Amino acid sequence: MSLKKDSQRSAKSTIVNDKESEGFTAEERAAMKERSKELKAEARAKKKKADGESDVLAKIAEMPEPDRVMAERLHAIIKANAPALSPKTWYGMPAYAQDGKVVCFFQSAQKFNTRYATLGFSDTATLDDGDMWPVAFALKALTAAEEARIIELVKKAAS
Repeated sequence: MSLKKDSQRSAKSTIVNDKESEGFTAEERAAMKERSKELKAEARAKKKKADGESDVLAKIAEMPEPDRVMAERLHAIIKANAPALSPKTWYGMPAYAQDGKVVCFFQSAQKFNTRYATLGFSDTATLDDGDMWPVAFALKALTAAEEARIIELVKKAAS
């Protein structure tokens, strides 16, 4: 096969790949770009726990009310009840990891213009309960009842 045909073939595949990426929303592309930055930063040097926490606190500080207050409270709950989890950012969101793998995260309502914030758990969280269990929770407010449930979930997820 000639060199010319090989270069033509790769140019065609690039065009196809460009067309596929048009399906993402601007918010999704922004989140992916943030994740790419995060991966590059992690590849350059392993972050210390304090560095991850300062990144999380900076992301929380950027959030508008009332998500910022909720994220600050969640951060305090997770630190107090699951000290084995290390704060880090994940797709531009505050997250908490164990052995480098994200266990739970907080998604601001403004992140994707939704009507509620989300507390989510990844597949590494040990929340298994039969053949079906919830892995994301909508948060409109944090009352004592919600905080108690979150403490229970975070402890179980980190165990």
